[in-house]
Amino acid sequence: MSERKSTYTGQTDARRKASAKYLKESVEDIRIRVRKGDKAKVQEHAASMGESTNAFVVRAITETMNRDNQSSPVSKPDKE
Repeated sequence: MSERKSTYTGQTDARRKASAKYLKESVEDIRIRVRKGDKAKVQEHAASMGESTNAFVVRAITETMNRDNQSSPVSKPDKE
């Protein structure tokens, strides 16, 4: 039996361009900062739930926003 060797040589320029176009047109970035050590905790929790870190953070934000919108409005002091 002969084995087939992969001809994959890495990401092509066309693939890079397509990925960049998709990211530019379809998603936005939000940068968050956490205390030292919390990043690993978030990553471990996400993995334990079978999610990527990004999917977990997006889910957490979405669920919190939904919960906040269902509760009665609370007056919050101005932050100026």
